[in-house]
Amino acid sequence: MDTKEALGGLEWQGISLGESNTSVKVAEGPAGLAVALVAGFPVGGGVADLLRARVEAAIAPRALAGFECSARIAPHAPQPPLTPSPRIRNIIAIGSGKGGVGKSTTAVNLALALAADGARVGVLDADVYGPSIPTMLGLSGKPESPDGKSIQPLRAHGIEAMSIGLLVEHDTPMIWRGPMATQALTQLLEQSLWGGDAGLDYLVVDLPPGTGDIQLTLAQKIPVAGALVVTTPQEVATMDARKALRMFEKVKVPVLGLVENMAVHVCRNCGHEEHVFGEGGGQRMAAQYGVPLLGSLPLELAIREQGDAGVPVVVAAPDSPAARAYRETARAVAARLAARPRAPRPIAASVV
Repeated sequence: MDTKEALGGLEWQGISLGESNTSVKVAEGPAGLAVALVAGFPVGGGVADLLRARVEAAIAPRALAGFECSARIAPHAPQPPLTPSPRIRNIIAIGSGKGGVGKSTTAVNLALALAADGARVGVLDADVYGPSIPTMLGLSGKPESPDGKSIQPLRAHGIEAMSIGLLVEHDTPMIWRGPMATQALTQLLEQSLWGGDAGLDYLVVDLPPGTGDIQLTLAQKIPVAGALVVTTPQEVATMDARKALRMFEKVKVPVLGLVENMAVHVCRNCGHEEHVFGEGGGQRMAAQYGVPLLGSLPLELAIREQGDAGVPVVVAAPDSPAARAYRETARAVAARLAARPRAPRPIAASVV
């Protein structure tokens, strides 16, 4: 096995660099090896340093004379027959079979973690009946429309966001039938000026719980590069999470994996660990359905407090164990998405 092939086999977030479509170039000189990586996932936030350390360990005892690491986040193939949005390279849907599992909190913190690693990220609040993203991001005020047709997403903590909650009064209920709700979702997605001229690498879509009209619209009209299913370890949650996973499979939306939320509570006084909602439910479900468990997130008071305050824990306490758990989960999500088939490039035709 040559050096380039060996480096392509280095593990990152449970898969090899080669599997994640990372380009590896190796040049040998008198001072040692020069290695250049072009990853299909974000490499900021210390990721490049971690990859450098793995490369150094893999080529030892030879010296690493030079190291370059950059990212090229490509659009990945959504469910057929759809093609990626012009402004958004990859849409990631966050779903759950039931409410109360912390899906919105997970979606917001994963979006912020992806941005902290250098990606251009937005979050779309697709829960038109119970929008919570504005509160979690500390957003208020109505978005502007530069031309009377399109909408300029608001920004908070380095990411863009849109929600029906930004367009109506805080206490106004959305008493809408399914078609009106799905039309609102489609308009929020298609009429928002996501990412400006550069576009977005990832748009995280926070779905309402369940498997109803909005999920069906997402599957039929919105190009989703990958979906995550959020659950807690307890049996009554995984029962419903199974339905969400099977729903994504039936409508041909690729499932990247599971995220187990509220997996363990650590007492901040004595350090005792307690599995309040049971233990191992996410892992058992992942094994049953042949999908990876991409992260286990803690049950922690600070996560709730910071979300209510509009400054999620990934931003408020980036060095905390909870923030590190979100970052590791986001990196696993990005790596699994990078391993998915890329969307075919459109063929440019010219007539001379």
